[in-house]
Amino acid sequence: NEDGLGPLPESWEKRMLPNGRVYFVNHKSKVTQWEDPRRSMADQLPLPFGWEMRFTEQNVRYFVDHNSRTTTFQDPRKNEGKEGGPVGHYGVPMQYERSFRWKVGHFRTLCSNNALSQHIKIYCSRDTIFEESFQQLMKFQPQDLRRRLYIVFRGEEGLDYGGVAREWFFFLSHQMLNPMYCLFEYVGDKNYQLQINPASGVNPEHLQYFKFIGRVVAMAMFHSKFIDNGFSMPFYKQMLGKKLLLRDLENIDPEFYNSLAWIRDNNIEECGLEMTFAQDYEVLGVVKTHELVPDGNDKIVTEENKLEYIDLVMNWRFTRGVEEQTQAFMDGFNEIVPLEWIQIFDEKELELMLCGMQEIDVNEWEKNTIYRNYTRGTKQIQWFWQVVREMDNEKRVRLLQFVTGTCRLPVGGFAELMGSNGPQKFCVDRVGKDSWLPRSHTCFNRIDLPPYKSYEQLKEKVLFDIEETEGFGQE
Repeated sequence: NEDGLGPLPESWEKRMLPNGRVYFVNHKSKVTQWEDPRRSMADQLPLPFGWEMRFTEQNVRYFVDHNSRTTTFQDPRKNEGKEGGPVGHYGVPMQYERSFRWKVGHFRTLCSNNALSQHIKIYCSRDTIFEESFQQLMKFQPQDLRRRLYIVFRGEEGLDYGGVAREWFFFLSHQMLNPMYCLFEYVGDKNYQLQINPASGVNPEHLQYFKFIGRVVAMAMFHSKFIDNGFSMPFYKQMLGKKLLLRDLENIDPEFYNSLAWIRDNNIEECGLEMTFAQDYEVLGVVKTHELVPDGNDKIVTEENKLEYIDLVMNWRFTRGVEEQTQAFMDGFNEIVPLEWIQIFDEKELELMLCGMQEIDVNEWEKNTIYRNYTRGTKQIQWFWQVVREMDNEKRVRLLQFVTGTCRLPVGGFAELMGSNGPQKFCVDRVGKDSWLPRSHTCFNRIDLPPYKSYEQLKEKVLFDIEETEGFGQE
């Protein structure tokens, strides 16, 4: 307490190097950093776009806003004035804190502060990239994987200034996430997002492989690289520790979702349904029974307890046969990037961080869009495309994500968008009142756009939906 800042937070320790420089250890996340965790988090964050920090001859700190060509002694990251609004958890205005760009900058700062000097070398050939990378990466201590990567493809000359590492992440992720290895599987016949394969145990070392994959995915985030394919939205929510909801099941297993939604919306006792708190499922041709609660085979589902049943069976559907694999993945990821670092993102932003952001061609998007109860010349449709054209690419990607469930376009672009029943073009449907928010139906790549009365109203509702909601709900 000699520095007047009070005790360190729980699990933190203050240490000193032989040269006298102080650093801090977080024993919970097993990371070190130079910054004192007791100081305002805002002091450790990147400045807003267009801002620069400078010092006077008397060593007094001040800030330059190149956007407005003004200077101020007030730190813009701590702006509590009218423009900044209420301050959030990280010591910056809440409106700024919700910005994806700010979140990325904050995450990059954490990675930069915890990067280690020197580099590690990884040797592999393209034909055996999966197995060779597995053997080498699992021999490293986790903290070593925060060093700069130097990748060497055998038989290929060239210095790695980042491009080879980028290629290595792309090819390695393409291999390790390939369903033919039985570690992952596609969500459905028409949905190419990935989920853990419950039958992965056919490989006796599958848990080590999942730990390895967790490490690689975290390394991609830490080193600002991307992976070739993405996971399902519920898997991203699990990574973030967020509660799964029934609607998360709709794009993963529409038939199962419809069954549970029907139970929720109807009186099962009047219909004469007889169900128990147990579920049958099949693994490699063998039918097994899982009891949702102790003695679940003997507990009858009633109108009174059906919501408990729905919640239990939904969570079981997401975790059945994959609990150990999921934990192994999380353990590997957490060794490189502590899971608490990514809590600032939502599941859609996490997908963008891992898979990258494609440049969206609005002309192609509009050309491959169909309409229901609207026509191409309807004023609301004209306003809609005006809003899309005025968006930056980040917001366009978020809109695509909102309606289709993913930020990734197929190789053929918008012309080859897939829905739950096969090829399904982007669709705008006239549904609802002008007081409602737009709704999305990710299984059908459809957005329900109410008949708003003005361009300003439509823009406000659409932007609110993609920035503030999870894609469902009405006003």
